[in-house]
Amino acid sequence: MDKMKMSTPDLTDVNIGKIGALFPNVITETKDENGDIKKAVDFDLLRQVLSNCIVEDENERYRLDWPGKKASLFKANTPITKTLRPCREESVNFDTTENLYIEGDNFEVLKILQESYLGKIKMIYIDPPYNTGNDFIYRDNFSKNKDEYEEELGLADEEGGRLFRNTDTNGRYHSDWLSMMYERLLVARDLLKDDGVIFISIDDNEVGNLRKLGDEVFGEMNFLANIIWQKKYTRSNDATWFSDNHDHILCFAKNKEKTKLNMLPRNETQKNAYTNPDNHPKGLWKATPLHAKSGTNTSSYTFSNGITWQPPRGTYRRYNDIAMEKMEAGNEIWFGNDGLQTPSRKSFLCDVKDGVTPVTIWPYDEVGHNHEANNELKAINLGGLFNNPKPTRLIKRTMILASNPNDIVLDFFSGSSTTADAVLQLNAEDGGNRKFIMVQLPEICDEESEAFKAGYRTIAEIGKERIRRAGKKIVEELKNKSQQLELGEDPGYLKRLDIGFRVYKTDTSNLKDVFYLPSELDQEMLSSFESNIKENRTPEDLLTQVILDLGLELTLPIEINQILGNTVFFVQANALVACFDENVDFNIVDHIADHKPLRVVFRDASFVDDKDRINVEERFKRLSPETKVTVI
Repeated sequence: MDKMKMSTPDLTDVNIGKIGALFPNVITETKDENGDIKKAVDFDLLRQVLSNCIVEDENERYRLDWPGKKASLFKANTPITKTLRPCREESVNFDTTENLYIEGDNFEVLKILQESYLGKIKMIYIDPPYNTGNDFIYRDNFSKNKDEYEEELGLADEEGGRLFRNTDTNGRYHSDWLSMMYERLLVARDLLKDDGVIFISIDDNEVGNLRKLGDEVFGEMNFLANIIWQKKYTRSNDATWFSDNHDHILCFAKNKEKTKLNMLPRNETQKNAYTNPDNHPKGLWKATPLHAKSGTNTSSYTFSNGITWQPPRGTYRRYNDIAMEKMEAGNEIWFGNDGLQTPSRKSFLCDVKDGVTPVTIWPYDEVGHNHEANNELKAINLGGLFNNPKPTRLIKRTMILASNPNDIVLDFFSGSSTTADAVLQLNAEDGGNRKFIMVQLPEICDEESEAFKAGYRTIAEIGKERIRRAGKKIVEELKNKSQQLELGEDPGYLKRLDIGFRVYKTDTSNLKDVFYLPSELDQEMLSSFESNIKENRTPEDLLTQVILDLGLELTLPIEINQILGNTVFFVQANALVACFDENVDFNIVDHIADHKPLRVVFRDASFVDDKDRINVEERFKRLSPETKVTVI
C-alpha cells in the first residue's frame, strides 16, 4: 500500500527529466548528501549542446543579474512541507462556493497549489509592492546586525514570523525585491494555462527591472503590452519635476501563439458613430476615406453620377477601379445628403469586428482612478483602511480582455481584494461563473492605523470582509433589479451567482516531524509517536492535505457522511473517499468499496497491524479492483 509523500513536488527532478527528454546525453549521475546515486545535469555539456561554437569559458552575455538570483531560482524549485488548513467559520457558503481566499506567504501558497492548479489558471492579476521604500514587506532571509534588527522590530505576520520593510538604505534594495518577484513569477507561470495571461501593476520605480524579469520568466517573445493607466485626474503643483499621474501594467502571455484576447465592447460614442441615413439594407454604417497615406496610385476616378474624385495631395487611392465599381454598384459610396460632397466609403458595422481592439493607454474615465477606488471602499463602509487601492473597473477591463465566463482568476497580492470584488461584479453583469483565488499575507495592522482602530487585526481580515460586503451589495442590487423585471423574465442569474469563498490558512504539515536520534528518545517520548498525525489536527485538515497531495482542486464538492460510527468524506462523489478514524471496521471498507471510488485514503493508524492493512488491500482488489488505496 502506497504512502503519500505529503509535500510539494521537487521541481529539480521534474526539470532534469524535461532536459533529459530533449538532450539525453547531458544527463549524468552524482551522489547526494547521503551518498546515494541520483540523476544530475552535466551543465558544461549542456552549455555546449546549446552553443553553435566551442564553449571554453563563461563569456559575457546579455542578461539581468543580481545577488541572490541563483538562490531564488533554487528556492522556486525546492519542495516544501507546508499545507493548508480550512477555516469554515471565516468562510461564506463553504460547501457550495468555488472561490478561494488563502492566508499565508504567497510564495508558500503558490508552491502548495502547484499540483492542484498546474496549467489551470486563465488569468493572473497582481499589484505587488512597488518597492518605494515603505511598501515592500518581506520575510527576512538574510542575517542582519543588531541595530538593523531592532530598527525593524514590531513587524510580524499572524504566525509570528518576523517581517522586514525594504527601505532604500538596504544594501540589497533592488536585489531583495527582484528575488522576491522572481521566485514567485517562476512558480506562477506554471499555474497559467497555455493561453493564460498575467497583468502586473507597477510604477516607474521598478518597471524597467520588472520588464526584464518578465522577459526572462515568460520569454521576451511572449510580451503583450506595457499598458499606461491614468490613475489620477488631477495634477500636483508641489511635484519637484513632473506630476506623476500614471502607473504601468505589464502584460505577458504564457504562450503568445496560443493566446487570443477578447475585444472590448464598443462604448456609446463608438456605437453612435454608426448611423443609416439612407436606410441601406446592410444596416448601420459610418463614412471612411477613400484615400490612404501610402500606396502608388494617385490617379483620379470618375463615378457614374459624373463626379470626379482625386486623392488629396500627398495621399494615394485606397482602392483600384474594380473595387470602386463594385462599391458603387452596391450603393456603398456616400456623396453626402445633397449628393454633391466629396465621396467616401460606407463602412458597415456588420462587416467589422464584434468589438474594439484594446489600446495601451487606459484613461481614468474608462477604467477608474484612485479616488474612485477609495469611494468604492467607502460605499461598503471600509473607507480609509487601504492606501492606493485599485478601482474595480480597472481589474474588470483586464478580465474582459483575458478571461472567459468559466475561468479561474488568481491574485496572489490580493490586499484589499479588489480583484475578488471585480470578479463578482463582472459575473453579475454578464452571467459568468468566473472563480477567484485570493492570496494574502496576514500582515498585522499598525496599531496607529485606521484599520486597527476599526477592529481589524490583519490585512487579510479586511480583504475577507470586503468580499463579504461586496457580495451582499451585489445581491441587493440584483434583487432591486429583479423587482423591476417584466412578468415572465427569468431572474435565475441571482440564484446562480457565487458570492461565497472558502478560507484556507497555511500551516506546517499535519504529520509529525521525527528528528530525534535513538539515544535521545525515552519511553514518554516514544508514546507521543504512536500516531504520526499532530494532535491538534482535524480530519478536515487531513482531507485538505490529501486533496492537495493528489493534485485535486480545493473547491471540489465534499460530502461528509457518518457510517457505522465513523466519519467518511466523499470528494466529488467517488473521485476520493477518505476516512481518518482509528480502528476502521471492515464493514466500512465494504461500504466504501460499493461506491467504486477512484481513490481511497486511510490513516496508517487506522489499522491494528500490517495484516489488517494487507487485508484491506485484498478486499478492495476483490470488491473494487480499480480503486487505489493509500495511507498517510
